[in-house]
Amino acid sequence: MATTKQTRAAKRNVQSAQKAASKKRTITKLPSKTRSALGKQGAAVAQRKRTGGVKPKTRAELYEIAKKRDLPGRSKMGRDELARKLRVK
Repeated sequence: MATTKQTRAAKRNVQSAQKAASKKRTITKLPSKTRSALGKQGAAVAQRKRTGGVKPKTRAELYEIAKKRDLPGRSKMGRDELARKLRVK
């Protein structure tokens, strides 16, 4: 049996999903440049997984490394700046 707190959380999650669905916040509604960039990023990650390669890393991957190293200001850095600071290509 779910607790009252769990029931309230589940209702909130459903309401949030319904709001998002009504706003039609899906990938198809994003600008074409953004969709293209997301596709290229996904393809690069998949390629590295298939071949075992290590570069070029995506911003998300570099951000995770920076988080582990506790690099200050990492959230405001772009991919190139993160790579420079981490000395990763």
